[in-house]
Amino acid sequence: MIHEKIKLFPDNDRVVLTTYLANDHEHYSSHVRPGMLVFPGGGYSNTSCREAEPIALAYVAAGFQVFVLDYSVTNSTSKPNIFRPLMEASMAMAYIRTHAEAWHVDPDKIAIVGFSAGGHAAASLGTLWHEDYITSRLCIPAGSNKPNAMILGYPVITSGNKAHRGSFKNLLGEKQDDPELLAYFSLEKQVSSLTPPTFLWHTAADTAVPVENSLLFATALAANQIPFEMHIYPEGRHGLSLCTPQVLNPQECPYMNHVAAWYDCSLKWMREVLMF
Repeated sequence: MIHEKIKLFPDNDRVVLTTYLANDHEHYSSHVRPGMLVFPGGGYSNTSCREAEPIALAYVAAGFQVFVLDYSVTNSTSKPNIFRPLMEASMAMAYIRTHAEAWHVDPDKIAIVGFSAGGHAAASLGTLWHEDYITSRLCIPAGSNKPNAMILGYPVITSGNKAHRGSFKNLLGEKQDDPELLAYFSLEKQVSSLTPPTFLWHTAADTAVPVENSLLFATALAANQIPFEMHIYPEGRHGLSLCTPQVLNPQECPYMNHVAAWYDCSLKWMREVLMF
C-alpha cells in the first residue's frame, strides 16, 4: 500500500490528507479504482481515529483508493471554524481529482463518507460544493470539488430542535446564535438538485445525535428527487464506526453484528450508483 501524508495548505499543519492507495503490482499501471474521501467525526473539536484508518482500510479492501482528511477543529485556544472545514473538504476533493491519473483514481467515481460531525463536513461539501465563493477563494476549477456519491453515518445535519449543539458551537464559535449562519449550515435546508446520491445510516437509540438528523436529510433528498438509501437500526449508541471488534468492545455492543451490516449495504449501493 502506498501511504502518504499531504499538507493541503503550506501554512497549516493541521489540515492533512492521508492517502491509502492499493498497489496492484503488475496491474498497477493500468488498473483504475473509484475513490473515497473519509471525514472522521469528533464534534468539530477533534477527529476520531476509529472513524479514520479503520474506515480507510475497509474501503481499500473493497477496491477503492482512499483518502482521510484531518480538517480544522476548534479548541480553547483556536478561532471558530465556520467555513474552514467546507473549504478544506473542497480543496481535498479537487486535489484528489488533480492527482487522479497518478493515483489511479477514476475522477468520475469519487465518493465521500463522513461520521457524526464529519458527516456534517461531508454533507456540507455534498450540498454546497457549487457555491461560487469556494472556487474563487481556492482557485480551483468549477465542479472539481463535487463528490459523485455520499455516505453519511449518524451525521450531524440540523441546527434546529434536534441539533447536536456542541458541533455547532465549535463550528460557529461566538456566532453560534447567528440565525443566518445556523440556517446556512442546517444542511437539510441546503439539499438541491445538485446534491449527489446519498446513503444514510443511523441508530434510533442515538442520544448524542438524534436520528431525526438523518430523517430530515432524507426528507429533503426525497423532496428534491435525489436517489438515496437509508438504514435505521433500532439499537446502538453514537459513534459505532464499523461496529466491529476492530473498533468496539463486543461485550459492550450486543447489537454489533446487526449494525455492522451498514458497511456491506454501502458497498452494494455504491456499486450501483458509481457502476464499478
